Amino acid sequence: MPSGEYLRYVALGDSQTEGVGDGDDTVGLRGWADRFAEHLGAVNPGLRYANLAVRGRVAAQVHAEQLAPALALRPDLASVVAGVNDLLRPKFDAEEVAGHLEEMFAALTAAGAHVVTLTFPDVGKIAPIARPVRSRVFDINARIRAAAARHGVTVADFAPLAVATDPRLWSEDRLHASPLGHARIAAAAAYALHLPGSDQAWSLPLETQARPAALRAAGAEVRWAAGFLGPWIGRRLRGRSSGDGRTAKRPELLPWGAVAVPPAS
Repeated sequence: MPSGEYLRYVALGDSQTEGVGDGDDTVGLRGWADRFAEHLGAVNPGLRYANLAVRGRVAAQVHAEQLAPALALRPDLASVVAGVNDLLRPKFDAEEVAGHLEEMFAALTAAGAHVVTLTFPDVGKIAPIARPVRSRVFDINARIRAAAARHGVTVADFAPLAVATDPRLWSEDRLHASPLGHARIAAAAAYALHLPGSDQAWSLPLETQARPAALRAAGAEVRWAAGFLGPWIGRRLRGRSSGDGRTAKRPELLPWGAVAVPPAS
């Protein structure tokens, strides 16, 4: 299919694809997939777009809950991004996670869809307390690239770039992209897909920013642990998820501009 000539785009995934960090539940979530749909819609105004992603889902849940509805929508383009929630759990099995991703790649491509996926940035550089899971990130990224190569999947390989771990691309919780981060990820996907009008501006570093003083930085770590890490651990201990009771925000294919979203940042 020539670059950009897509009519039916379906996004599968977790909170990043749902758009957490870009808007909120009052004004609505935007996120990289919505922004990517805008890139696609600028090339083909007839595009229809569905987003099946739900926050908190691990790769197995994305596979079990979203693949069949995605296939039923008969997409000619799909994005599959999952695995971050697996990375943060004590019992992480890279082979199992990659297996779920590859099965989704295989099923969607066999049904005639072109698939786009992402690699994950070094979380240890975004949240120092997450350094123990850095090796998991490198492992799953290598498996994603290998599985994508086997199935002709396009990879927006954001991970190796220095800008990927710039704090300004991440929200206060350090787990979800900020509006700027979501915009950069969407632009990376558009470029990886060779969409007309896309360029490499998304890969450029931001202007240099002064480092905070050590005492201020330490205080920020304490506030982050209290405000985000503690509640996250509490949910895990109670067997709860941020996605409990939630469903996809856009389960049907609609014209890409049919749902209001927050303004660009």
